[in-house]
Amino acid sequence: MTAHAAARRRITAAFADAGVTGQLHAVDIDTGTALGVGSDTLVPTASVHKLCLVTTLYRQSSLGLVDPTRPVDIPAGNRAPGATGLSAMRDAARLSLRDLASLAVAVSDNTAADLLWDALGLDTVNATMTGLGLTRTHAVQTMRELLATVREDAAGEPTALTDPAVVARLRALDPTRTNRSTPREITALLTAVWRDEACPGEYGEELRALLGLQAWSHRLAAGFPFDDVRVSGKTGSLPTLRHEAGVVEYPDGGRYAVAVFTRAASTDVTLPAADAVIGGAARIAVDALRA
Repeated sequence: MTAHAAARRRITAAFADAGVTGQLHAVDIDTGTALGVGSDTLVPTASVHKLCLVTTLYRQSSLGLVDPTRPVDIPAGNRAPGATGLSAMRDAARLSLRDLASLAVAVSDNTAADLLWDALGLDTVNATMTGLGLTRTHAVQTMRELLATVREDAAGEPTALTDPAVVARLRALDPTRTNRSTPREITALLTAVWRDEACPGEYGEELRALLGLQAWSHRLAAGFPFDDVRVSGKTGSLPTLRHEAGVVEYPDGGRYAVAVFTRAASTDVTLPAADAVIGGAARIAVDALRA
């Protein structure tokens, strides 16, 4: 058995032990060597799609089509649901497009993301992904629209989201009816960002720095608990879904894009093993690539 085949078996077993089904793709950004489990499976991206959104902002900025410092007035009401950032704040504000991007990544702020969706447009984000060769990466709704389908499908009762029958019918979990991609395409996007192919020069540098701001360390970063290893990424969460995609950078110059998408059998909100397996599976994949 090859080392990569053994790694794929270990990843599959880790997903099963954590009570999830999962898909993963990992690639060495500099050599192109890759390893995957279900890499071409179409998945609902949830907030991982914010990677596509902020990449579009910086690509459009590098082309002179958008000024990332343009200020946006943010009224106090009518904000997308969410527990972080502007979604959790009560007063009017004024922020630049790039500061909205920082909030959308750092704390997965749904309101900040929707202001970017409004400024750029779904069609522009989709056209940008197509232009990068990501033909299966597609957005059909903003965060407020996505979360509205969850409320509608749960008949307005949050407690219904612990009912497996209700969760099974959520449109937000159906990749044919919501924002979607594949693990392979998400790592291709990250590879393009880290290679300066998505947006060059200072725009690429700022985008990579922005993606390093994420506050959450309980998923992908948990697999790489070293002071000298840098993990930049974006999580995504919906009922039973726990995702993260990002780039792991080693002090010897090794750079690895990893995307992990999971769905839990349990509808429990708190499942530490399901969060931890994202980092664990990513570590197995990166170790195999480094070997």
